[in-house]
Amino acid sequence: MKNLSRLFFAMTLLLAVSISYGQDKNNPWAFGLGVNAVDLYPVGEDSPRGAYFDEYFNANDHWNILPAPSVVSVSRYISDGFTFTAQGSLNRINKIGTNDFMGVTSPATAPNLTYFAVDGLVSYSFMNIINSQKLDPFIGIGGGYTWVDDIGFGTLNGSLGLKYWLNDNFGLTAQSTYKHAFDDFADGGDGAKHFQHSVGFAVRFGGTDTDGDGIYDQDDACPDVAGLEAFNGCPDSDNDGIEDSKDDCPNEAGLAEFNGCPDADGDGIKDGDDKCPTTPGLASLAGCPDADGDGVADGDDNCPNEAGPSANNGCPWPDTDGDGVLDKDDQCPNEAGEVANNGCPKVEPTPEVMKQLNDYARTILFNTGKSSLKKASDVTLNAMVAILKEYPKAKFELDGYTDSVGSAKSNQLLSERRANAVRDYLIANGIGEDRLVAKGFGEENPIDTNKTRAGRANNRRVEVKVIK
Repeated sequence: MKNLSRLFFAMTLLLAVSISYGQDKNNPWAFGLGVNAVDLYPVGEDSPRGAYFDEYFNANDHWNILPAPSVVSVSRYISDGFTFTAQGSLNRINKIGTNDFMGVTSPATAPNLTYFAVDGLVSYSFMNIINSQKLDPFIGIGGGYTWVDDIGFGTLNGSLGLKYWLNDNFGLTAQSTYKHAFDDFADGGDGAKHFQHSVGFAVRFGGTDTDGDGIYDQDDACPDVAGLEAFNGCPDSDNDGIEDSKDDCPNEAGLAEFNGCPDADGDGIKDGDDKCPTTPGLASLAGCPDADGDGVADGDDNCPNEAGPSANNGCPWPDTDGDGVLDKDDQCPNEAGEVANNGCPKVEPTPEVMKQLNDYARTILFNTGKSSLKKASDVTLNAMVAILKEYPKAKFELDGYTDSVGSAKSNQLLSERRANAVRDYLIANGIGEDRLVAKGFGEENPIDTNKTRAGRANNRRVEVKVIK
């Protein structure tokens, strides 16, 4: 018994040490400690023993209980729900069954016998089948060897049990085992069929955590690098909630939308692609701002607050002469001109303008037989001045004509004087003299008959031509 006491003391000490190393639910090793009860009654024999499972729970009359830690076990998980357990137990036998004499029952006792058993058990857990993290029912089969005082015998064992895990490491256990001895003393043998019940607690331990992150290797996706439980043991170096393997910027906290890379200025462009990472800008300008909205980034814009084309470095094109044609398109940038003439002044009037000039010219009124202009012609002449000023580069010929009344010589002189009278008026009102030539053609080239007053009036005229 001294050796047995020492054995139990050593196993209890080992159990106490193992508690401090319990880590994870997947730990393959477990130690158990508890108390056991031996019942020799409900084993299918005649009095003083009973039928199978008869008074199975009659602990008071039939159970032999040692009121101290009396069973210790060590278990190793195999795979697929199977576990192997080695168990040692100690007890005192003083109850065998029940005597029945003349209708009076009394406990069948035995001398205070020492009970010691060593058993091995292969069990199967139903924990995964019932999808539970707490309840762990199991069934097992195995064998062992039992000593009652100096008598030893082998047994074939079948067990049912239940474990309830309080957390990943600690659990409560309850187990009932039938131990069948083939040489039972009821048949004249040295063995004894019996039930052994036990309750206690178990501690799981023994998993490997190479990187020391609290997640054991078999569940650790990164077993050699300390990480977080949220990422199955993989690290998140920058603590941005994105594990390093999926983080394009693992050492710089960033956003999920940019695969863990930062956007310091919050403009929706990650810093690695942002040419202006500290100033909010536009995606079209690689994250740089454009204050005037002209499509030229402020850093490249010579006029950042005034919209202008990129071809002019973000500044608007000038229009020096103010004619509405930008200098870059103006062939006469220092001289106001026409859009249709590429910014240059009109050189020659169109046929439509010439018709208008001649319509005016034919209505100029002269005093009869004289070259002096009538006052009523001022409106017509001023209209001609306005048109001529629109074509400062053009030169014009003013041709004077008369009717056939009078001599040809006098008509020639009169036509010349009248053409020059019109020229003088135009020059006096701002038309350059080098632009105007006056000629007289007398009674030549009539445009109407000279036999009527109206026809002769039409022939007394001034015509305007462009000098090419």
